[in-house]
Amino acid sequence: MTDKKTTTKKPAAKKAAPKKPSAKKDPKKSGETTVISTKAEVRTREEEGSIAPASTRLVDPFALHRSSQKRRTMTGTPTVARLAPGASLPRPPEPVKPDPVPTPAPVPAPVANAPAAPAAPVPAAPAAAPVPAAPAAPAPAAPTAPAAKAPAAPEPKATYTLPTEAPRPAIPQRMMPPGARMGPKPVVKHPAKAAPKPAETAPASAPNASAPAALKPLTVSTMVTVRELGEKMNVPVTELIKKLMIAGVFATINQRLDSETAVIIAADFGWELVVTPLHMEEEIITAKGTDDSPEHLRPRSPVVTVMGHVDHGKTSLLDAIRDADVAAGEAGGITQHIGAYQVKVAKGTVTFLDTPGHEAFTAMRSRGAKVTDIVILVVSATDGVMPQTVEAMDHAKEAKVPIIVAVNKIDLPGANTQKIRQDLAAKGLSPEEWGGKTIFVDLSAKKRINIDKLLEMVLLQAELLELKANPDRPAVGTVVEAKMDKQRGAVATVLIQKGTVKIGDPFVMGLSGGKVKALINDKGERILSAGPSQAVEILGLTGSIAQAGDTFNAVENERMSREIIDKRNRVFREEALAHKHHVSLVNIKDLRAKELPLIIKADVSGSVEVLKDSLEKLSTAEISVRVIHAGLGNVNESDVLLATASNAIVLMFHVDIDARAKETADKNGIEVRPYQIIYDLTADVKASLEGLLEPETVDIVIGKVEMRQEFKMKGGRIAGCQVVDGKAVRGSKVKVMRGNQLVGEGRLESLKRFKDDAREVEKGLECGCVIPDVAWAVGDVFEVVVQEKRVRRLTPNA
Repeated sequence: MTDKKTTTKKPAAKKAAPKKPSAKKDPKKSGETTVISTKAEVRTREEEGSIAPASTRLVDPFALHRSSQKRRTMTGTPTVARLAPGASLPRPPEPVKPDPVPTPAPVPAPVANAPAAPAAPVPAAPAAAPVPAAPAAPAPAAPTAPAAKAPAAPEPKATYTLPTEAPRPAIPQRMMPPGARMGPKPVVKHPAKAAPKPAETAPASAPNASAPAALKPLTVSTMVTVRELGEKMNVPVTELIKKLMIAGVFATINQRLDSETAVIIAADFGWELVVTPLHMEEEIITAKGTDDSPEHLRPRSPVVTVMGHVDHGKTSLLDAIRDADVAAGEAGGITQHIGAYQVKVAKGTVTFLDTPGHEAFTAMRSRGAKVTDIVILVVSATDGVMPQTVEAMDHAKEAKVPIIVAVNKIDLPGANTQKIRQDLAAKGLSPEEWGGKTIFVDLSAKKRINIDKLLEMVLLQAELLELKANPDRPAVGTVVEAKMDKQRGAVATVLIQKGTVKIGDPFVMGLSGGKVKALINDKGERILSAGPSQAVEILGLTGSIAQAGDTFNAVENERMSREIIDKRNRVFREEALAHKHHVSLVNIKDLRAKELPLIIKADVSGSVEVLKDSLEKLSTAEISVRVIHAGLGNVNESDVLLATASNAIVLMFHVDIDARAKETADKNGIEVRPYQIIYDLTADVKASLEGLLEPETVDIVIGKVEMRQEFKMKGGRIAGCQVVDGKAVRGSKVKVMRGNQLVGEGRLESLKRFKDDAREVEKGLECGCVIPDVAWAVGDVFEVVVQEKRVRRLTPNA
């Protein structure tokens, strides 16, 4: 009986499977086995997500496993297999998936009965399966019988449809836990899902790597040591030294780095260095305990700088304002260095700075513009706008200083004040009468015309600026000029900008310091103190002479002054050594370039600065000017001995030479040249440089010979020629020209007149020429050339 029952059930199941698919889509005849494998897959998937007991009546577990393995190899997608019948348990995340329910809504019930369970999942599963026809039939049969038992069905349906929606990223992640039981297969799946995650984080880190392109600012002092730089950047010193070695700089831990090297190395570590100047520390020191709040500020006098072109009347204008003959004291009527004067007017006082106008003193004009409140631009009504006029205007604009244009020499014939206004308006200085903002005053310095009007405009402009300063704080100023005086020693002219300087105040000024011994105003009078906007000469400098442009700072005591100066001198020496070029096997060939060593001695530091700049501009790639020493005061014996050791020329500008130094110079043959005007000095140095240049070889054409006929002989060819211009000289260099092209160059070895040798053949005569190693032809022209050596000249731009 049992045998019969089993035989009747099995064919019925097998017949039902092929008939239903054949009724709808006519599957292939070999679809019988396909239907069985499809049912196995459906059963497997249904039992994985179902809470009902597993059924093994249609397919045994081994067949299910085999078909699952076969499908996995075909599709490349891992398939989850059942471990044992009835062993699948409900997973907590599976019932929480209602989103796929709308897709299989028509099939809610087939989970209730074991036989109906395979039919229910068919509509969705075969859609993704390779054989879509077989599962289409069970769909109608599934909803009929178990429709009443629908409450538990939707949850397994949701779990079944999840694998079919593989493109959705969230669903496969929730189906992962059941597959984790398969052993080696899940190991393959996990790395595949973990791979995209690093790919997502990689782009996120890339922007972060580019973000540090914005360098962090870091302030260091000049010539910082390797240790200090490493500590400030929080970088180990060993790493810093490695980076320096890569850059070709071999430094120890206590060695100082120049500013350029420190900035480059710091940028590699993500820092942007802000290198403070050498003389900034005392400004911070003196600022302590000072209060520059508005209630402590008091009105101060304006500082006015007079600028303009050479000989346009700047000094004569100051002469008219001061009623003193200043211009007569200048060499050649040209201002040699800056001067500071204080003038009393009806409504107070005005401090005037007179700057040079000629081309060499650009640095002085720039410095004058930086310490001033108002610029008076003097323009000659007869000469018009000149190069130094434009340059002075640019300095004032860069310093953001208001400009008052003084059109001078209106009393001379040919004066054209309107043209001056037009030219300056084209350069950005529009007159007030034309709707601009620049004040123009027409005047004559010699005849004292409109001088009062100019002063009135200066005071009006000063009122608009509301100039104020705190007179009760330690003094701060700028060195306008410094010089070495025979009787008084080192003297510096300082323009006080803040505070008040008194006799006995300790101070620092560039590389020099000391204690104020005396204060002398512009009239030569000794005073006890000087306040803001006042220019005074300060005596009492020790050490090096201050340079024009240095900052003057009063400090608390002499001990602080000495400490600051010692530190500055130490850093200055180290910086000088860092930039010193030493002879090595690498650069020894560069020493072939000739150089002219010079020693410069002048009366004021501004002149030394200008002379050095002007002379160094004369250097070329072939010859250079090397200033081995520049200082203030008279030429002494040590200067002459230095010139003897270095074979240098001593240049004196407005100074003299000591008697003993003169004897030493005469004994050693040292050339010492005195000068009063800078133009003469630069012209002489330029001539000396040209004398050191190698002479230039120049080709001069002295004759032209036209080739008429060729004669052949055993020793070669002879050209029958006629001299058409100049003369032909035997032994001369010859250029063979064919039209406008050079065919070749040779030498006129033989020159014959008929059968006789000739040394020269004049114009219009025939001759025979022998020029070997040149491919000449009939019709060519021989240019007879004589080489001459000429003295080379330095170009103006050299």
